[in-house]
Amino acid sequence: MNTALLNSLKVLDLYCCQGGAAKGYGDAGAEVTGVDNAPQPRYLYRFVHADALDFVREHGAEFDFIHASPPCQFDSDCQRLQGNAHPDLIGPTRAALEATGRPFVIENVRGALPKLRTPVLLCGGMFGLATYRHRYFETGGGFHLIQPRHPRHTAPQAKMGRPVPPGHYGQFIGNFSGVSLARQVMGVPWMNRDGIRECIPPAYTEWIGTAFLASRLEVAA
Repeated sequence: MNTALLNSLKVLDLYCCQGGAAKGYGDAGAEVTGVDNAPQPRYLYRFVHADALDFVREHGAEFDFIHASPPCQFDSDCQRLQGNAHPDLIGPTRAALEATGRPFVIENVRGALPKLRTPVLLCGGMFGLATYRHRYFETGGGFHLIQPRHPRHTAPQAKMGRPVPPGHYGQFIGNFSGVSLARQVMGVPWMNRDGIRECIPPAYTEWIGTAFLASRLEVAA
């Protein structure tokens, strides 16, 4: 692999929270900058405390690749049942990303599927993780992903918020129990419960980052 090209890759991580996505891109060899409108003292990489949309509009073109995880609460079944109101940021985020001219992914949950354009599904079972945690990734800016094979869900899943019995997969959402187990399963040992219940397992974005690097190397060849 072209080491100079690998080391020069700069990834912008929007709505970064505690940095599950960032860890995957970092593991793929990228230099990562995270942006969030809330302080993130647990974030492992360079962090900017700012509005994600304002930042990408001003600085997005300075990066090679942009990852965006707009808050998923607007499209979360749980939040709708509780009657909570949250902004819908997928459309404004896409518009801001497209304006940069840079390749990007937008990540979100199943409830956002009607608003995502031909997304790729990633599941923990694809990466040998003992959690399913489906997340969907829309690509843009000339970057494309090929949908990997989705293995059958053969392991039973623990009920939401309950301890994970032996042989079961954990959900790790809401006010779940077993933070230590979740850290191990998801590969996020630095996170607390708040970060874990919303994060992307780093294995997902390491796969995406590796795919982007491969596409860059093909162009450079």
